[in-house]
Amino acid sequence: MTGVLVDLGEPAGRSAWTVTADDGRVFAVFVLDDGGLRVTDAACPHNAGPLVEGQVRAGEVRCPWHWYRFDLDTGACRTTDLFALAVHPVLEVDGRPHADVGDAPPTLSWSERLRAHARDGG
Repeated sequence: MTGVLVDLGEPAGRSAWTVTADDGRVFAVFVLDDGGLRVTDAACPHNAGPLVEGQVRAGEVRCPWHWYRFDLDTGACRTTDLFALAVHPVLEVDGRPHADVGDAPPTLSWSERLRAHARDGG
């Protein structure tokens, strides 16, 4: 366990839901056909669509906005090589499922954000 752990809960009858880490980051939880859980970032990396509202089938999630498909084991985008989805390991802690979502990214000042934006050509 190296990062922030998030309790996934288990809403009865739900096959997908979101959880929020104490630092405010939001993650999507998906139940696969075999009962396994997968945890990803909640927003599609293409255009921030709500992945929890997408279709889950054959181990992948399809974004409801533009239909980009992501492998729930690897995060690889099956639609294009331009995007990848962050997938987080699921661990059992005290008999409950948790996700290791890593450490929160550092908070940047406005000047640091502007310099990064200019440097990256954004």
